[in-house]
Parts: sequence; structure tokens; C-alpha cells
Amino acid sequence: MASRDSTSSELTPDVLLRAYACGIFPMAESADDPSLFWVEPEQRGIIPLDKFHIASRLARTVRNDTFTVTVDRAFKAVIAGCAEPQAQRDDTWINRRIRDLYTELFELGHCHSVEVWDGDDLVGGLYGVSLGAVFFGESMFHRARDASKVALVHLVARLIAGGYALLDTQFVTPHLTTFGAVEIPRRIYLARLATALRHTADFTHLPTEHPIPGADALAIIAAATPGRSR
Repeated sequence: MASRDSTSSELTPDVLLRAYACGIFPMAESADDPSLFWVEPEQRGIIPLDKFHIASRLARTVRNDTFTVTVDRAFKAVIAGCAEPQAQRDDTWINRRIRDLYTELFELGHCHSVEVWDGDDLVGGLYGVSLGAVFFGESMFHRARDASKVALVHLVARLIAGGYALLDTQFVTPHLTTFGAVEIPRRIYLARLATALRHTADFTHLPTEHPIPGADALAIIAAATPGRSR
């Protein structure tokens, strides 16, 4: 379900947070379209944190610290990367208004990024919105194989450690299903959302001033998902 927002110039970070709390989020038709529209999917994508799955090959990549993973170090660069055309998409729903709005949320502490580096090169990452005990994943990108996947693994470890109850992916893609993403009806999602918003979580429970070793991230996930992560 989607509805046009003809007053996007009045959309503020506070309005945006209230929209997330109601289960809706904004998108743009393309990077060049200045208008926004509200989206409330009939089927909502989530990744149950206690059922997160990591393939063996990816687990080795994470454990070996093939990449360096940081948090909240390069938010603007991450959202710019997410706005770039990718192999699986020629255009993006992230326009200038969205980039500005989420940068404001980042400055207010309600938006976070996970960055993946190969040396000094940013090769992948993701960003999303944190509210209560919910993390709303917005977008991810990669410029090197597995970079966005590594970002997701580190994000999930951070969410588990920080006491989050819900990881919202908005939609489900074949890529996300490999990690355990599922679709749930809107009414069930809204009930889970309301419950999670009554609690608080700490995105910075794991340190942000230095990278977390991949082995530590995997151990956190394995403890919360017995029999699923390898």
C-alpha cells in the first residue's frame, strides 16, 4: 500500500520517526524525483534475530576479518553508496530529500550506518533507523564481494547485544531469505512493532570507537541462534 505525499517539504525528522512508529516509511520513485510517497506493505519483511542464518563460506570471511567493519564513521558515504546504481538495479529510490532527512536522523542519533572497508576503500555498508527496540533496515550496497553481507552480520550481532527485539527489512528479497528473512502480515507486524517500541535497546552496547572482531560477532549470533549459525 502506498500513498503520495504532496507536502514532502514539511516532512521533518520528528514526523518521520512518528511514521516509523506507525509502520510506514517514505520512498521516492527515483533519485531524480523530488517527491516522496508513503509505503505500508501488506506483507512486511523481517529477519527474526533468533533465527539469523549465516552460510559457512560467509562465516569464514567474517571470522577471518577479510574486511574492517566500523560503525557510524561514514554515514554520508554509506547512504551515497546505497543511492548508486547496483548490478541488480539501474535506479534507486533514494533521492536528495531522503539523503538529507536520514542524515538529520543520524545527527540526532536515530540513524546508524555500518561501514565495510578494504584498506582505506569503502567497499560496502548499510544504514537504518533505530527506534525503541526496533531497527528498520533501509538499504545496503557493496563494491566488493560479500561486503554488504558482512555488514549485515555485524549489524545483527550489534542488535542482539544491544537488546533489540525486531529487525525490519521492509521487503523480502531472495538475498535476504538466505539469512532467514520472512514475510509476515501487516497486522502481525504492527503488533510486534508496538511491543518492541515499548522497550529500549542500545545500538552502542558494543563499542563503536574500534572495530569488533568477526569472531566476536559470530559468537554473539551463535549464542542467540543455537544450531543456525555455523
